[in-house]
Amino acid sequence: MDCPVTPVMIGDIECGGKTTPLTIIAGPCVIESRELTLRIAEELKTICDRLSLPLVFKASYDKANRTSSAAFRGLGMQEGLAILNEVHRQFNVPVVTDIHLPEQAAEAAQACQLLQIPAFLARQTDLLVAAAKTGRPVNVKKGQFMAPTDMKNVLGKLNSAGAAGVLLCERGTFFGYGRLVNDMQALPIMRSFGVPVVFDATHSVQQPGGLGDATGGNRQMVAPLARAAVAVGVDAVFLETHPDPDQSPSDGPNMVPLTDVQLLLKQLKDIAQLVRS
Repeated sequence: MDCPVTPVMIGDIECGGKTTPLTIIAGPCVIESRELTLRIAEELKTICDRLSLPLVFKASYDKANRTSSAAFRGLGMQEGLAILNEVHRQFNVPVVTDIHLPEQAAEAAQACQLLQIPAFLARQTDLLVAAAKTGRPVNVKKGQFMAPTDMKNVLGKLNSAGAAGVLLCERGTFFGYGRLVNDMQALPIMRSFGVPVVFDATHSVQQPGGLGDATGGNRQMVAPLARAAVAVGVDAVFLETHPDPDQSPSDGPNMVPLTDVQLLLKQLKDIAQLVRS
């Protein structure tokens, strides 16, 4: 994809364009504990430093859209943001988390260098405007119910509110019952808007409600889809990881085991370099 894009600064990381490395946005789905979050962050930082890939650490303090009301949601905003701020300071990496309500934006922006809008909320104008006004860049996940061209209106809302930078993220589209599919055409379409594009490799393999009271998934498809997206041409790859995904309280079936991350990122780096050459 040779469309020129306006790079976005995430902390001291420049994301976007043919001359910048592939940005990695990675971490656990939800903050389970301080100790586990720091452990994952340290391992990801080591891997990305080894591969010379920029890392933005991701974790959610609250999963407000769980399938079941009984499901674990996280540690809450105050404790979660404190842990994310510790990750940022200890490992010198930008951090990102989801926000779900306009009133959460300003507080989250004090701890995070990037704010993320969940896919189900991609059209929520008040939330987008609040995120834009924080002075932080914003990563918006394309709604599973939206066409890639619909994201141009989302971009317009953010730009009109003075966003410091915008990334658009593809994470699959609903198809039939309990299934997401990826249309790789969405990647160049969204990138033609002049902004960096992110491919969410782990949420793309979700099977919403596939376990009855929880979301299922097929982590075996993460690597093939991620490789395909980088071959098409994206600026960043988003993936969730855990030392023992099957024991994770959220999104375990589609997360990459932490022991498998280095090999996958090495493959993605090699593909990105080939495409950009």
